[in-house]
Amino acid sequence: MFAFKEWTLICEALGHGAQSIIIRKGGIAEGRDGFRFKHPDFLLFPTLFHEQVAKLKLPPTTPLPAAREDGQHAVSYAAHVEWTRDITDWEKVKALAPFHLWTEAEIEKRYRQDDAPGVSLAFVRISRLSQSLIFPDAPKYGGCRSWIELPDLPAGTSLIPVVDDATHATRTEEVRAVI
Repeated sequence: MFAFKEWTLICEALGHGAQSIIIRKGGIAEGRDGFRFKHPDFLLFPTLFHEQVAKLKLPPTTPLPAAREDGQHAVSYAAHVEWTRDITDWEKVKALAPFHLWTEAEIEKRYRQDDAPGVSLAFVRISRLSQSLIFPDAPKYGGCRSWIELPDLPAGTSLIPVVDDATHATRTEEVRAVI
């Protein structure tokens, strides 16, 4: 099963229904073609990048969850990409601010990361796994890459949407109106 590496606090915002978009430019390991949301369904793999609190619209005292003491990873959320857009207009990217937790400075850094200004946006439907996928750490999960492959979900795992259909539809309309 493919997983998308994202900051832990963003995974939590997605998983608690506070956010329905992912904005990405790409990691160092994306290659010459750059970043793409190339999988329509994936798990959210939370990463513990320690500076993330300062780069989010959260109180500076927000605690960053600690890594598991047993050295294993726990994945609790799955995403389904409903649609994507590449956005090259900075004013439209800025207008997405009410729909995510990243600071404007962090989003602008991503937007201007290379010679081609812009970001990739995915509007996603997040579901909670009925049972978390727990597995040991390995070097293949590290590095500056967006996509990794994880073990299969436990048998019988079901997906529970984190926002109701009406809220999801309203968010879709609101985000589309901005871009």
